[in-house]
Amino acid sequence: MCGRFTLTLSLERLRAFFKVPRVPRVVPRFNIAPTQLTPVVRLARREREMPLLRWGLVPLWAKDPSIGSRLINARSETVREKPSFARAFLKRRCLVPADGFYEWRKEPRGTRPFLIRFRDRRTFAFAGLWERWEGGEEPLETFTILTTRANSLVAPIHPRMPVILAPRDHQAWLDPSFQDLTALEDRLVPFPPEEMEAFPVSPRVNKPNFDDPACLEPLPDQPGPW
Repeated sequence: MCGRFTLTLSLERLRAFFKVPRVPRVVPRFNIAPTQLTPVVRLARREREMPLLRWGLVPLWAKDPSIGSRLINARSETVREKPSFARAFLKRRCLVPADGFYEWRKEPRGTRPFLIRFRDRRTFAFAGLWERWEGGEEPLETFTILTTRANSLVAPIHPRMPVILAPRDHQAWLDPSFQDLTALEDRLVPFPPEEMEAFPVSPRVNKPNFDDPACLEPLPDQPGPW
């Protein structure tokens, strides 16, 4: 799964990497948590845009937006079949900018957080889906992150990981007119681990309000308590 991630690059680098004309005023984030707002990239009238959406997808048919807290992830293996995600998979695909994500390893004394990222600290994009819910007083736009089985780096920590899309696949994923769904599903696979790294970090990342550069500091991989 993916329950927390990071986005620390500058606004200019964000704009250049995702080829968007404008970016929202955001500050570096070291511990983005569900229900929080974060930038996503999508197509609007054939042009890329980067709005701030709430993490946790609220389907069109939902009666209560609180369902979003349970739909922060969508399994790529069943995304075409699930009522919560099938319509968005057809027409409302997005990229979720990030430069790291956290997974938790189960240990005898609890769970331990690990940060996973590229060794060169590069920016990347998760495969995401978005929806616009109009069941309340104001429209609410939300997103979810697709997950797949873990690669060999992440597997000792957690059995699943978010789908990281290669830059060459960004445009096809964003384009709602691209309807070769099998070709899209073929892209929803574990990212090769060779250029990635993983290391334990402070358990303070368990707290959504702890959003500090200290989240990224490696800790020794030793038995708890920490």
